Amino acid sequence: MCADVADFDTDIPTLRRILAECRTIAVVGLSANWHRPSNFAAKYMQEHGYRVIPVNPAYEEVLGEKCYPSLEAIPEKVDMVDCFRASSEIVPLARSAIAIGAKVLWLQLGVINLEAAQLARNAGLEVVIDRCVKIEHARLFGGLNFVGVNTKVISSKRPRFIAN
Repeated sequence: MCADVADFDTDIPTLRRILAECRTIAVVGLSANWHRPSNFAAKYMQEHGYRVIPVNPAYEEVLGEKCYPSLEAIPEKVDMVDCFRASSEIVPLARSAIAIGAKVLWLQLGVINLEAAQLARNAGLEVVIDRCVKIEHARLFGGLNFVGVNTKVISSKRPRFIAN
């Protein structure tokens, strides 16, 4: 088993590749409340060309998309499982992400579960821990720098990113 979160540090090129390749995102714990971080992040990703699939048994629909009670109930292929759940709930979600053939298990800010991360990695999934998909997308694809935020990514050109 891994020693700590540092064993799962994800470098900038890898984050950029993951966000460019993973076009369908199942957002576990997506809330219909506009002021919740899950809703804000998912709406941002929708607006940037991603297919967002809500996973939350409390709702029929979120952000104009049919909401599913579990990952296994989703009838289409999912590239990334983005988790807005408590760290203690991640191991079963990692198992579900593996079962549905997801490519990436993404644990949001404050969500850290090394057992689940190792389980997913051992099954061939890429794992991102304790990062926000919206913040990373904005940082790496130009959404933050217009307001003067130092993204720590230096380039004379913005990366080419074309939404499907």
